Amino acid sequence: MIEVKGLSKCFKKKQVLNNITLSLEHGIYGLLGPNGAGKTTLIRSLAGVYSIQEGQILYNGTSIERNTAYSRCVGYLPQQFGLFPGYTVTEMLRYFAELKEIPRSRQRSMIEESLEMVNLSDRRDDRIRTLSGGMIRRLGIAQAVLGDPHFIIVDEPTAGLDPEERARFKLLLSRLSGEKTVLLSTHIVEDVEAVCDHIILINNGSLVGAGSSSDICKIADGKVYSVPETMVDQLQDPFFVLKKESGNGLLRILSPVEQNGTQEEATIEDGYLCRIKGLG
Repeated sequence: MIEVKGLSKCFKKKQVLNNITLSLEHGIYGLLGPNGAGKTTLIRSLAGVYSIQEGQILYNGTSIERNTAYSRCVGYLPQQFGLFPGYTVTEMLRYFAELKEIPRSRQRSMIEESLEMVNLSDRRDDRIRTLSGGMIRRLGIAQAVLGDPHFIIVDEPTAGLDPEERARFKLLLSRLSGEKTVLLSTHIVEDVEAVCDHIILINNGSLVGAGSSSDICKIADGKVYSVPETMVDQLQDPFFVLKKESGNGLLRILSPVEQNGTQEEATIEDGYLCRIKGLG
C-alpha cells in the first residue's frame, strides 16, 4: 500500500501541493485535474523525483525517501519522455535495464516480455527515430513495466495520440492492473472513465474529491439540467454551461440551485466539473 499523508510542496513562494492525503492499493487510479492543478508535482513526488518538503509518503508503512525497496518497485512514464534516436528499441531498453539494476542474466527475457506486452516485438531492432508517436508512448510503457514493478505511474500518456493509438493505450493500461497499482494522471475525463477503478480529483494543489466512478457522479446528482438555449438569460446564478446539445436547441448546464429545466443523470465529467468549478 502507498499512503500519502499531509503532503505539501512549494516552488519558491508558490504553493503547488496543499495537504494531500490519500491511499493507493491494487487497481487503476485516475488522477484527474485541469492543467496546472498539481498532478505532475504529485506524481513526481510519488515517483521519488521530487524530495518531500512537508508530510509523508509511505510504502507498506515505511517512508519512500532513500528507500531502495520502493524505488525498485516503481515504473514511471513521464509526460516528456526522452530517448536516444540512434539507439535501437532493444538497446534503449537495455540501457533502462542497467539503470534499474536488473541483473544482466535476466535482462534479455525481461526486455522480450515488456516488448511483447506493448506489441513492439517486431520493432526490437528498429532505430528509435523510425518509430511513430504512438510507438514511442508504447515504448515508454515498456520501460515503465521493465523489471515487473508493483507500482506504475503514467503522466498524460495519451496526449498527442490519434484515436486508434489512444484506444490501444487504454487497453494496455487496463491489462496492467491485476495485482499492481497503476496511477494514470490526465486532464482527459474520457481516459479515466474508460479504464480506472478509482478516481482522484485535484485542483489548485488540493484534493477535491476521491472515490469510485459512481461516487464522482453523485457529486453532481440533482445539479445537471437540460434547458432551452432561448432561456439562458432566465437562468439563476451560479450555473455553468457544459455543452450545447446537437440539433435540438438545448443546453446541458450544471448548477447547484434549482433551475427551470429537465434534470439529467450526472456523469463523471459532471461530477468532476462540479468540483473544479466550485459548484458543489
